[in-house]
Amino acid sequence: MDSFDYIIVGAGSAGCVLANRLSADGKNSVCLLEAGPVDWNPLIHIPAGFMKTLTNPNVNWLFQAEPSWGTDGRIIDIPRGKTLGGSSSINGMVFNRGQNMDFDVWAQKGNRGWSYSDILPYFKKYENRSGDLDETYRGTHGELPITDLEYRDPLCEAFIKGAIEEGIPLNNDYNGKSQEGVSYVQRTTKGRFRVSSAKAFLNPVKSRKNLNIITNAFVTKVIFKNKTAIGVNYQKGGKRGKKITLNANKEVILSSGVIKSPHLLHLSGVGPAKLLKELGIDVIHDLKGVGMNLRDHFAPRLTARAKNIETINEKSRGYKLLKEIGKYIIGKQSIVNLSPTLVYCFWHSNEAVRNHDLQMTFTPASYKEGVQSTLDHEPGFTVAAWQQRPESLGWVKAKSNDPFEAPLIQPNYLDAEEDKRVVVAGLKLARRLMHSKALSQYFDYEVYPGLDKQTDEELLQIARERGTTTYHQMGTCRMGPQSDETAVVDNSLKVYGLQNIRVIDASVMPTMLSANLHSGATLIGEKGSDLVLGREPLETINLDY
Repeated sequence: MDSFDYIIVGAGSAGCVLANRLSADGKNSVCLLEAGPVDWNPLIHIPAGFMKTLTNPNVNWLFQAEPSWGTDGRIIDIPRGKTLGGSSSINGMVFNRGQNMDFDVWAQKGNRGWSYSDILPYFKKYENRSGDLDETYRGTHGELPITDLEYRDPLCEAFIKGAIEEGIPLNNDYNGKSQEGVSYVQRTTKGRFRVSSAKAFLNPVKSRKNLNIITNAFVTKVIFKNKTAIGVNYQKGGKRGKKITLNANKEVILSSGVIKSPHLLHLSGVGPAKLLKELGIDVIHDLKGVGMNLRDHFAPRLTARAKNIETINEKSRGYKLLKEIGKYIIGKQSIVNLSPTLVYCFWHSNEAVRNHDLQMTFTPASYKEGVQSTLDHEPGFTVAAWQQRPESLGWVKAKSNDPFEAPLIQPNYLDAEEDKRVVVAGLKLARRLMHSKALSQYFDYEVYPGLDKQTDEELLQIARERGTTTYHQMGTCRMGPQSDETAVVDNSLKVYGLQNIRVIDASVMPTMLSANLHSGATLIGEKGSDLVLGREPLETINLDY
């Protein structure tokens, strides 16, 4: 077939949900295009495999951000998934929705239908939450399993106890009524394996006759006729592959993610006219906001050397690693079944700010020079801290009219003054937690930054020298009212000024969620499918919170 009702570009967190829902009644023909391969790589499915997929070009776009003042001139790696499941196939598997108020802010900015009361039913629809829960807030019959981390480690227990000593409460469900507090993480895993969006939403329906899934399909352009999207061009297998055109009878839906969705719009002639003309791209529609409003969580990580205990560092090598692999195979507690973060902690930067604007994470492991793909040889642990709602704005721009040349990415980390204040406050709190009485029996000494770094200026410089992405980019095709000149899509996710084209992924987020973004992108795919099909929205759930 070369003609479909709906063409979805990108099989990530949102795209897999869309493919499932749009093909469900059998009436619509749906084509899902994914630039990467089938998710056959076993390291995708083994939780600890993230350390390899973070640097694997076969399943990862391996983008890089431009140097900036906030990174002390460093180039920051921006991994993005390139396989069925997208970034949900290479992420840290942590499930974190964000605070209720985050979504109310979306609605307050003119995006009707996106308040917390509006979107809570969609979270509940796709969730399959197990363990301790309040069914007012959590779903138990959806496709995506959300489980509690079962692994227990004395270092984690001590960190949680230390946080409680600091006045931070224990919260067994940070995705429930309130986020504030400390707890072990919730994950998108089932048993010993990762559950990506492809595994949850795509695999169960891939045999549907009206759903066509094409992998290794690199989309180079959306085709327009009189400002109406009528199809796409793609090349099978990449740059030297066969050029193929597909027609869309109803809509083209971009679910390519925060980097590729704006990039593809630029290549197709949609974006700031001045930029497109400079690149030799014919302007289809001058839309200023495409590629703008990029935000990301920026995290410096403090590391300590451990004593009186064995950490993941030592267990990940030689005979001990073989032993851990054996335990994993027979279903026992093992580091092979771990995510990069084991404990989450949500708190505030000062007593005047009581909307928990800080997030800390704890891992009973440490990485060489802060790189999350190579562990230290000596025992250690890590405390990271980041600002929940950064104000710094960056951008994504096509570098040329060659679709195979990666776009320019500039997050502008720490550009806003508030971001500098909060990141310093986060480092101070992370240090207090690292030096807590509860952790003292395992704490040997502070490796980085070291106790000689104490002033605000020194800590800000530490953030610049070692801070890095938490892989939570969003906002480059921002949803907003038409009066907002930087908005790209309306509250139905339709691109302004064009027909039969929507963007449905994390790039439409108007403001940053205090969350990992897989949950929010999945939500956008879930609600977006109802918008595409013209269905009545799910009944709102009005709560007192």
